Amino acid sequence: MRKGIWYALAAYGIWGLFPLYWKPLHNVPAEQIIGHRIGWSFILLVVIILVTKQWGTFRAAIANRRTLLAYTTTAVLITINWLVYVWAINAGYIVESSLGYFINPLLSVLLGVLFLHERLRAWQWVPVGLAAVGVLIVSLAYGHFPWISISLALSFGLYGLVKKKAPLNSLYGLTLETGIVFIPALIFLLTVEAQGQGAFLHTDILSNVLMIGAGAVTAIPLMLFSSAAQRIPLSMVGILQYITPTAQFLLGVFVYNEPFTQIQLVGFSLVWLALILFTVEGFIARRTRQMQPVVAAAD
Repeated sequence: MRKGIWYALAAYGIWGLFPLYWKPLHNVPAEQIIGHRIGWSFILLVVIILVTKQWGTFRAAIANRRTLLAYTTTAVLITINWLVYVWAINAGYIVESSLGYFINPLLSVLLGVLFLHERLRAWQWVPVGLAAVGVLIVSLAYGHFPWISISLALSFGLYGLVKKKAPLNSLYGLTLETGIVFIPALIFLLTVEAQGQGAFLHTDILSNVLMIGAGAVTAIPLMLFSSAAQRIPLSMVGILQYITPTAQFLLGVFVYNEPFTQIQLVGFSLVWLALILFTVEGFIARRTRQMQPVVAAAD
């Protein structure tokens, strides 16, 4: 279990530090960054599958129309998520991006209610309502609807919803997802290169290295997360996931000096309070369920 905790901390820590990775690429258009992220990720993942001699198993696993349809959907959703996130980071919206990932767990709960017919306990509606009020206050503070936060939360929430029913493990799933959008990404990159607008190999060495490395920084935390999820309770995964938006928020405010007003603080505080209440309520509910068999046995 201890190893699983370290895997989770590493995964969420890497994701939390992502702004430090993407910021140096602020001169590269976000759509080109995502094109390289897709391309190098797919190449790296295929190499991993080949080196570990899993290609035959992988091909057999994806030879299903329903599987292809499901992962085409997730490929589109994760591409949208990546594009919005990278654009937001380099446009100076790290704080607003972090809000999206604070909201995501609660939005995922609502998606479960709407699409999977899951039922919320009475006390679970309280944090959902608080989060909604917090988002409304943040909207008023920004003077506009926080579309970055909502887009990130919604795209990743829907991604998780589809993946919940998807049959492949993380390695095969991400390989198929990036493989589905690999050809469109390659065509796009070749087109901008032919038009003389391509950034790759036409900019500084650091930017070129970071674009190639996008494959590794995409695949490695996902592999770590998958290993962690197999070793530690889901409740612990749920608590540790807040490391990512917390780190991103702190980077946005204290490293990149993004504005953060008192009104925004009120809105964010309501979202943070909602997450605390949601986590505590879930913990109490699980403990209660675990104690019931013990009480019944004692009777």
